[in-house]
Amino acid sequence: MTDKPLLTLIAGPYRSGTDGDPQAMTANLTRLETAAWPVLTAGHLPVTGEWTALPVLRSAGAGPTGPLADQVLHPAADRLPAHCDAVLRLPGESAGADQDVATARRRGLSVHHHAAEIPRRTPQETT
Repeated sequence: MTDKPLLTLIAGPYRSGTDGDPQAMTANLTRLETAAWPVLTAGHLPVTGEWTALPVLRSAGAGPTGPLADQVLHPAADRLPAHCDAVLRLPGESAGADQDVATARRRGLSVHHHAAEIPRRTPQETT
């Protein structure tokens, strides 16, 4: 158990392995988002890089496969782990998620591969 809520980055494939197929990217985003509920119910705050970067892309009139995507997705992926307390690394090949894990380890943060590994907050603090 832990006494403070952890800002937990959910890292896994988004564009990797999709060849730019919007349906495949949507499926990957759904997998990332599905992992958010167990993080929240453990008493922590889940976040994904896509939740940060995709609205920025939309506000610039761009999408995840356009020329602006690398200027937004990669900087967001590089900056977000600096603000997180832990990483939940989902299965699947992803250079970006691997970079998130490397950044977390350099910072001495915990890296989990299953939501059940994330320490729960004490019960009085999760209500």
